Amino acid sequence: MENTLLTLYIDGNCSLCVAEMAKLRAWDRHARLAFVDIAQPGFDAAPLGVDLAALNRQLHGWTADGRCVVGIDSIIAAYTLAGQGWIVAPLRVPFMRPAFRVLYRAFARNRMSISRRLGVANGPPCTDETCTLKMDP
Repeated sequence: MENTLLTLYIDGNCSLCVAEMAKLRAWDRHARLAFVDIAQPGFDAAPLGVDLAALNRQLHGWTADGRCVVGIDSIIAAYTLAGQGWIVAPLRVPFMRPAFRVLYRAFARNRMSISRRLGVANGPPCTDETCTLKMDP
């Protein structure tokens, strides 16, 4: 992981989240991104200085130099490093950022039910509060 510039802490129980991270991984030709599944047994958030509840509320990422990026800022950083910054360009518009932050928090809070409703094209739909699609190593 010597090229890793951003490590994302994702909920591996959320099929929609895992599917999006799989896309990022496929686009990340220079291995700039790393992914940690916070739903894995034994995962300990303490070394990060945040609790698991915070990691479950919003996507968190840590840069190679130790900065934490949260929510839409982590999304912008990840897509940019994967060479797909144009996809998240609207998130950068200053007067729109407050609205996007609110929308993202609402999405993150309801991601399991959204995953179930969408059926997630890259995996099986959720049938309860966990999904069967898991992250690749």
